[in-house]
Amino acid sequence: MLTRVFPECIDNHYRGRAVALWLLVPIAFMKVGISLAHIFRADGGAQSVSTIPLDTYPAGAAQNVIALFARMGLEQFLLGALCVVVLLRYRSMIPLMYLLIVVHDIAYAGIARVKPLALAGTSGARMPALVLTVLSVSGLILSLWGEGYKNQRG
Repeated sequence: MLTRVFPECIDNHYRGRAVALWLLVPIAFMKVGISLAHIFRADGGAQSVSTIPLDTYPAGAAQNVIALFARMGLEQFLLGALCVVVLLRYRSMIPLMYLLIVVHDIAYAGIARVKPLALAGTSGARMPALVLTVLSVSGLILSLWGEGYKNQRG
């Protein structure tokens, strides 16, 4: 199993189910799209999407939240861009990318439980995050299960 996640040779030969390959395409573009919203929206999506009541904060505090959302957007952009690179050139790393995304999503949810945001309403980011997590877990399972692994150990 570990050789599927950490292949000996990083090449463009994908061994898992084809549907997992195609699932990574919308995941990558959703990550990039969400990241660009965090980076370029005036509020970073903090108030307009996540319902953080920035208009009730002092100007400096609101600016700090917006800046943190933009930095979070950079992290998401890099993850999405890495997915695109893997799709285009290093497909043997697709299981590793799925594992990275799933661990990221689970850790993100865990941190959100321990350190929740004070929101003015229900966050609009909740449903897209859930969809991305379900797609990523499904993609991870499918990427580890394929005909190309039959002649390999692990």
